[in-house]
Amino acid sequence: MKAAEVKGFEFFGCVELRQILGKKAEDEKQLLDLLEEVPLDSVYYHTHEYFLRHKYILGPYPNDFANWAAIEVRDRVLGERLGVLDPYDFDSLGALRDEIIAIIDDHLTRLKMIPRVGYGEPFHFIQSRVVTVPTGLTARTLEEFRAALASVDASSIYFHAFEARMRLNRRDGDFVFWIRGALGLQELADRIRNTDPYMFSLEQLRARLLSLLDEALAKGGDGRGRPA
Repeated sequence: MKAAEVKGFEFFGCVELRQILGKKAEDEKQLLDLLEEVPLDSVYYHTHEYFLRHKYILGPYPNDFANWAAIEVRDRVLGERLGVLDPYDFDSLGALRDEIIAIIDDHLTRLKMIPRVGYGEPFHFIQSRVVTVPTGLTARTLEEFRAALASVDASSIYFHAFEARMRLNRRDGDFVFWIRGALGLQELADRIRNTDPYMFSLEQLRARLLSLLDEALAKGGDGRGRPA
């Protein structure tokens, strides 16, 4: 397929517009109760968008709920239980919220006293809106895609790998969709699809994707084992 015939991949970045909801929890029961009533956008902010705010290195746990329980409440057990949650396993935010609620509820039924903040900070519920920003970068070949991915702002990786999946209903993410559909590189698309983005910071994810692209390019100029 000639480059001129390929639909280009346009890279978009994004910025986060936050809104404090005025709801806070000072103990784990309050956290549980408020989780049942806050908008799903707030659940998204404290789980998925955690990665947008931690581009280079993740905290002890990859979501705000787990970090608050472990650090502010000093309840390591709940922190670890919430910390192993992988949002990639859930098809909807509603299902993810239900699982978080179930974990906290089960944890509290095993305790005689409700763990609460002592000298730490309450949990403040926040929601946000992600606004897309054009980067001006477009790729029509695998080589161009690799070069753009290496230089684009990390927020672009978040937008195409995270935001596209959960809020834009593109379950495999934009990278997989384009590499499979426009370039016809099924094997590479599958390898990217099988890479769980929630296991990495954005920069770690960038490095992983670049490694997969380099391996494909090493097989041939078009990633399919033959010169372009």
